[in-house]
Amino acid sequence: MINEQGASNEPRRPQGPRNPGDAWVAAPDGQRYWGRFGAAGLLAFDRRRGILLQHRASWSHHGDTWGLPGGALHENETAAAAALREAAEEAGVPAASVRPRVMSVLDLGVWSYSTLAADVTVPFEPVISDHESRELAWVPLDEVESFPLHPAFAASWPRLRALLAVRPVVVVDAANVIGSVPDGWWKDRAGAARRLLEAVGHLAVRGIPANVLGLPEDLWFPDYAVVVEGQSRGVTAPGLPAVTMPTAVAAVELVRAQGSGDDAIVSCARRLAAEGRQVTVATSDRGLADRCAEAGAGVIGAGQLRDVLAY
Repeated sequence: MINEQGASNEPRRPQGPRNPGDAWVAAPDGQRYWGRFGAAGLLAFDRRRGILLQHRASWSHHGDTWGLPGGALHENETAAAAALREAAEEAGVPAASVRPRVMSVLDLGVWSYSTLAADVTVPFEPVISDHESRELAWVPLDEVESFPLHPAFAASWPRLRALLAVRPVVVVDAANVIGSVPDGWWKDRAGAARRLLEAVGHLAVRGIPANVLGLPEDLWFPDYAVVVEGQSRGVTAPGLPAVTMPTAVAAVELVRAQGSGDDAIVSCARRLAAEGRQVTVATSDRGLADRCAEAGAGVIGAGQLRDVLAY
């Protein structure tokens, strides 16, 4: 890119001290990979505009190609945190404007690259905020392959695009999950429900292993609908919306069953499945499990959910 005076508009590669993670890793076959602790990138998906692509600076590895904003992990940094940090540094992506959906990891043993696919919840305009971006653009899904893509991104794009069609949600049978362990929950049912909600909230941020939900890839960040009934209906959960029957679930929502808890769970599962969501109901009630399967939902046992809740 040349300006009117004939000078290059290409940002110069910076000099000076780097983070310890900013280094090459050499594989036994001689291939080199950027990021001593691995690398990560953000696939920001806006349903109206497509995905955010970065035109890489010419001096970078595979320069002048298009790919995802990303870079090397810092020491002791999680891949998700690195993806969001790099996207903010390179494209001005506000972390509060995106919500993680799935983490896909390419693990080569000596090095790994993690792609965090996230939904744009608050529209934003990207900003070239450092030397590594020449251009930034929202690209419709059907047009991505028309760009000269970074080879690694080009190879992974068909798989990543398929993941964008998967929108998982977990409907939690709170009474069954709480009652699966004799820890005195019956002495304070609302308190037990509150502890469950808090644990689910942490899980929503932490992510759930793909194998628990029978999904591909590595780690998912599904939505959750926690259905409470009876004495637990009085639970208070700061920051969680209280609704009778959601038509769509965002993050963690509290569903207060006005009658039968089982009926509310089945109705919720059926409605979400009809919206194209991949629904998983967490319950060990066999009768309820059969009804949920008929409604189009998968089922995991209460114990399976408790194993990943860590509470």
